[in-house]
Formats: sequence, C-alpha cells, structure tokens
Amino acid sequence: MMPSITAAEVETRLRAYVDPDLSQDLVTAKAIKNISLTTDSIVLDVVLGFPIDSIRLEWLRQLRSFLSSSFSNKTIDIQLSSRIETHVGHQAIKALPLIKNLIAVASGKGGVGKSTVAVNLALALAQEGASVGILDADIYGPSQPTLLGIKTRPEIRDKKKIMPIKTLGIQAMSLGLLVGEKEAVVWRGPMISMALQQLLNDTQWEALDYLVIDLPPGTGDIQLTLSQKIPLSGSLIVTTPQELALKDVRRACAMFEKLKIPILGIVENMAGYLCSHCGQTEALFGEGGAERLAVEFKTKVLSSFPLDKQLGEQTDSGMPPVVQAPDSAYARQYRQLARRVAAQLSLQATHYSHKFPPIKVE
Repeated sequence: MMPSITAAEVETRLRAYVDPDLSQDLVTAKAIKNISLTTDSIVLDVVLGFPIDSIRLEWLRQLRSFLSSSFSNKTIDIQLSSRIETHVGHQAIKALPLIKNLIAVASGKGGVGKSTVAVNLALALAQEGASVGILDADIYGPSQPTLLGIKTRPEIRDKKKIMPIKTLGIQAMSLGLLVGEKEAVVWRGPMISMALQQLLNDTQWEALDYLVIDLPPGTGDIQLTLSQKIPLSGSLIVTTPQELALKDVRRACAMFEKLKIPILGIVENMAGYLCSHCGQTEALFGEGGAERLAVEFKTKVLSSFPLDKQLGEQTDSGMPPVVQAPDSAYARQYRQLARRVAAQLSLQATHYSHKFPPIKVE
C-alpha cells in the first residue's frame, strides 16, 4: 500500500517549523537530508551544522510534536546528528588544518565583560558536544588563566611546540601562562602581533571544532593583524547598553565589516542590575543599546546578561558558572548562546581549502 502523504507535503510542513537557534526553518537551512515514507511512518534524516547535546531530547520531542499535529496517524522517526564543517569568513585566507572554526570575541571597549563571555562560550560549546579551545589574545591583560583557574605552565616540546593546557573539558593557551603573573609585557605592536601568531600556530592543538579567541579591546594593530592574517570564521561582539561603550564597540563592528569577517551576533552585558534581595532588575546603564547596534550592522542580539554579583564571583573563582553550576539559569543561557553562535556560523558557506592537498605543476 502506498503512503497516504508525499515527501513534498512533509517538507512543506517542515518549512513552517522555525528552529529557535537557527532562526529559520530546517529545510531552508539544508538540515533535512532525507524524507522517507511508509504506510504508517515518516522517517527524517536531520543533520545540524552545530552541536546540541544539552537539549537533544527536548529538540526531538518538539519537532515530533510539531509534525504529529499535522500527521497524527503517522509514527515520526527522526535520525538526528550534528556535523560541524569548516568556515572561514575571509576566503582569501587558508583554513588551519586542525581547527575548523575560529571565533573572535571582541568589543573594542575594555571593561564590558568580554573575557567572561569568551570563557563561558568556550565551555558551553564543549558541553554541547564540540571539541573546543580558547586562545587568550589579550597580551597586555591576559585573564583566561585566572578565569580557568590554571596555575601550571604549558609544556614545550622539542623547543618548538607548546602544549595547550587541558582544563574543564577544553584546551587553553595564553601568554599569561608563559610569563610571570606579575611580569609586565612592554612590547610594541609588531612584537605582539608576531607573538599572537606564534601562540596560534606553534601551539600543538588537538583537532578542534571551535577555537574561541579572546581579543584585546580596541581596533589597532593587534586586532587588524589578527583579522587579516588569521582565518577567522566570524566574530561575536560584546557590549554594554550605554552610549559611551557603544561608540567604541561600533568601531569594532565597522572593522569586521570592512575586513569582510561576518558578525555572528551581539551579546549585551550589564543589561540592568539584578538585586539579590528583591530579584528586581534596574537598567543602570540605559536600555536598547545592543538592539540599536544590531539594527545598524544587520545582525542579532543573541543574548543579554544582567549585572549580577553571583555571576562575577563564580567567574573570578576559576570555575565559571557554566561549570560550577551547570543547571543554573546562567549556565543554560550560555549554552543557548553557544548554540546560537554555532548555528549562525553553520549558515555560512563551507570552506573546503583545508581538505585538498597542495598542487604543484612542474
């Protein structure tokens, strides 16, 4: 007996289901790889370009429920997997062989919580099932060793390769791990740019789906060198609501736009003060700044975090909230941010240069 419905009908129904992390339907996102029909079942082969381990069961439940509302007489069988591809925002730069995607976390402004976002993003991506590393590119003020609670120096093998520190499920590297804690780095721009390239290329990274790069504030030589010589896949912009911060953050957005590096989205920090006594949130630094910035640069606000004492304490302790309190609201919010960042990245064109060997004509 032939199925009572067609694959085209199922596909039409799927186009009405908008994935909350992709912000578009699964058909348009090319996540539906196959639709099979029998007399009593619908079988879907779904391949997402980003990891969703923490919500996998809920994701499947929601999609089954959505389809069952239209095809109640059918069993819905969904084969779900994730396949993370390589994406390079600036196509003129060759992808790195062991690192699929490099995500720059930037602000253009100091003191907006950029490093906090970077470390929790990296940890959240790992919790979602990806292999992740973090590179602390803030030479003058490296904070990732403190945020990750790293006390040991990395091993250097054969006087060439630096072994990344493995901690909390990710790989980490920072100049702060190679110099003394109280030692000042008094280098000029060219030296710093060279040091950062060496930190990236001379670190013996194991295969990574994502390398999160915590950029220093500003839009000077360091940022330009990183953006022009390192195959960044995209950038995540961190800001606070007030106009003073937005002026500098706007310059960072303009820099990435000019260099043709995609802005994956915006994170708004200190979006109100969360009172620990009454639970009310007050907008100490104004409202709507991130939304205005998103409209101006044709991107999205992916998440908004209040100014909360507990969040700061957990991050400064060397056990960020994503790890210290994985079931907390903040940990869930960071995992949602990680999925949204990775989902936006998955919608970009795939970069295949790393898969082909060099060709010599003699």
